[in-house]
Amino acid sequence: MKIFYATPNSQKLPPGHRFPMGKYELLRTRLTQELTGCELCLARPVTRGELSLAHDVNYIESVFEGTLSPFEQREIGFPWSVGMVDRARGSLGATLMACRVAMKEGISANLAGGTHHAYADRGGGFCVFNDTAVSVRVLQLEHQRSSFEADSGFFGSCKPLQIAVVDLDVHQGNGTAHIFKEDPSVFTLSLHGANNFPFKKEQSDLDVELQDGCPDEIYLEALQRALMTLDSKFKPDLIIYLAGADPYEGDRLGRLNLSFEGLRERDHIIFEWACVRAVPVAFSMAGGYSVPIADTVNINMNTFRTAYDYWLKYKEMRPDSPLSMAK
Repeated sequence: MKIFYATPNSQKLPPGHRFPMGKYELLRTRLTQELTGCELCLARPVTRGELSLAHDVNYIESVFEGTLSPFEQREIGFPWSVGMVDRARGSLGATLMACRVAMKEGISANLAGGTHHAYADRGGGFCVFNDTAVSVRVLQLEHQRSSFEADSGFFGSCKPLQIAVVDLDVHQGNGTAHIFKEDPSVFTLSLHGANNFPFKKEQSDLDVELQDGCPDEIYLEALQRALMTLDSKFKPDLIIYLAGADPYEGDRLGRLNLSFEGLRERDHIIFEWACVRAVPVAFSMAGGYSVPIADTVNINMNTFRTAYDYWLKYKEMRPDSPLSMAK
């Protein structure tokens, strides 16, 4: 199973910064040691052109050129640096490459990603650019081009690639919801804390708001109902899954009360739902702010273990052909 990652340690944060940047290196080390069936691959950073499919050109330039205002930097939560730009581009590239591989092999992942608070024209909540939105737009354009070449029809005649975003970070994916709010080719589903950041929510295609202290049983029942609704309304060609670790009971920014086992079951539900329907899954880690940081890494490792088990199932289902051809 291929896992993509950005250049390690490219973004240096000030001492005491609350974003746990170190979790990615810890996770990469454990994956290398414990899941030897996974292949870790350095991602190619996205280009300005790829970013412009989902982001405002003026905003892209202000990020690249370092002209973000102090207010814009505070909203993002990171001080501007060349390393910030490099990491953002690399992390977006990792999600895009994971999506491409998932369409062929069933499941693939970004070691980080899930930057769902970035809007088309601004960043926010530790998110510079929106990796899900950019990946969706690039994939849809590539699908359109390949259909044109295959059918020799006129450009734009094929049905857009249908993509479901299943966002299980504890914070609503407001940027993602806003970018796709009038796009029937993308279904946005978000389970999140009702009283948590962002305090002004956007409207997803399906929002499920959970109260503070929500335990495993209530959460998992809500997830099952949400997937039933998704199934009745939308038939995806790809699922982009944001496997946030922050619904965990020990997360300092989460406010929900899920156990390690509850989060493991959450992942099982998502991959089983997709596997039964032969829908490929690209997933990212999204949020996780536990102290100790090892708790977040353990949750992430459980997600990768579950994903790997299902990747093997996809491989058995279609040993000689891409999933997109089998459908």
